[in-house]
Amino acid sequence: MVRDMGRALEIVSNFVKERVDELKLAEEQETKDLLDALLEHTGEGKQGPDSISNQIVIIIILEMFFAGSETTSSTIEWAMAELLRKPDSMKKVKEEINRVTGPQRKVEESDIDNLPYLQAVIKETLRLHPVVPLLLPRNAMRDTDYMGYFIPKETQIFVNVWAIGRDPETWEDPLAFKPERFLVSKIDYKGQNFELLPFGSGRRICLGISLAHKVVHLGLATLLHSFDWELGNNICPETIDMNERVGITTRKLIPLEAIPKKRVMDAR
Repeated sequence: MVRDMGRALEIVSNFVKERVDELKLAEEQETKDLLDALLEHTGEGKQGPDSISNQIVIIIILEMFFAGSETTSSTIEWAMAELLRKPDSMKKVKEEINRVTGPQRKVEESDIDNLPYLQAVIKETLRLHPVVPLLLPRNAMRDTDYMGYFIPKETQIFVNVWAIGRDPETWEDPLAFKPERFLVSKIDYKGQNFELLPFGSGRRICLGISLAHKVVHLGLATLLHSFDWELGNNICPETIDMNERVGITTRKLIPLEAIPKKRVMDAR
């Protein structure tokens, strides 16, 4: 991990330096992406609360890469595992994507709003497999009585979103993967519904929620639309290992092994 982080730091540092050099030579400085926006606040003559150093820019980009890649890839892996265990759900989501995009066109970000079953699959995946099972800790600002429990001031509090998503008092058949439950429910994961809080809520909600929403939906949809999928090594849907490796994030204990096959086009 340390070696990987060192290599990533080198790559990002070189990338930022190249962009800085490009901006120095550019006749017109047009803000094209996040890096351009950050670099607008760096350099000589930039002072005040909005000024930042190139080193801070590098750290911000690194945080986006590490936080974004680990969480999104894990969510997509869990979603694929659940869909491979439920061929009916796999069939439904693939048919929906094909119906919206057609057999030849690639899935685009603008298609996401027209894919309700795909959205339901993602919600159900995040309910059962929140990538971060415990939200970032909070501290009680004052002595508090909550549901019969006394919480002293300065007590560190962790919110267990893994348990919330499997609460039988909230969810019918909570351990089952049923995307359909979200087709008739307005519950979303954007911090307004406390039954589903994979990204947290309030002022400390995950800053990457918008990015994660787009990347996970587009990534999963692209994998499903581009290929048909099979299990290897004599594994069948019933024997896919769904045990978790618990840490700061929750990944599959045994990584999913799925074989992409050339997609068979519907002749109709």
